[in-house]
Amino acid sequence: LEQLGMTSDQCHKWGMPLLAMMYPRGENIKDPHDPEIVGHVARIGAECGADIVKTLYTGDVDSFAKIVKSTPVPIVIAGGPKAKTDLDILQMTEDAMTAGAKGVTYGRNIFAHKSPEKMVEALAEIIFRKGTAKEALKKIE
Repeated sequence: LEQLGMTSDQCHKWGMPLLAMMYPRGENIKDPHDPEIVGHVARIGAECGADIVKTLYTGDVDSFAKIVKSTPVPIVIAGGPKAKTDLDILQMTEDAMTAGAKGVTYGRNIFAHKSPEKMVEALAEIIFRKGTAKEALKKIE
């Protein structure tokens, strides 16, 4: 946290936006998707000076919406491990956006996809055009 604060100071000095990756970690964390813990780390990121917080999606719209509302900077979600199905990652995206997330920061769920271009188009359908996961899935199939 000390390093995050120092980095934030330098970013603000130079006019650079700072995205803080705030994930619940450590031996005492039993569930890294626990809404109370995710909310706590998201708030810490904002209070340390992040302009955007990247964190884990909690798994349901209502709990994540509370986190978004209580965090004074935009939140984007991490993709996490490779999703079991295309619909899984698209549904998580739809749910997070419904809860108020400002976007997604996916890696392997795009890069490891059999058709990364189609996955990006499907995600754009949800994020920019407010489509549903099932509508977006049609762009991949």
